[in-house]
Amino acid sequence: MQFVRMVQFTRLVKINGRLREFNFRKLKSPNEEIFSVNVVNDRGDRILFNMKKEGSSWKVVGERLPDWITSGETELGQSIEDELQYW
Repeated sequence: MQFVRMVQFTRLVKINGRLREFNFRKLKSPNEEIFSVNVVNDRGDRILFNMKKEGSSWKVVGERLPDWITSGETELGQSIEDELQYW
């Protein structure tokens, strides 16, 4: 049985000039690195999507996501990398 560490954290990330709270949770997948991410939009609706590591960068995975999420892919990926340094 392989041990997979549970990683869960919250970060404030500024995307398109607006500070938003993103919640990250690492999914148990020994073969690939995937984080489940959720954030609240301007109307208070929760948006769920995944981020998957491809090579050395993180990519947003999800359908019909707002442009401000896809445009902030670099900032979100950097938030994950910053947190993983402590684990």
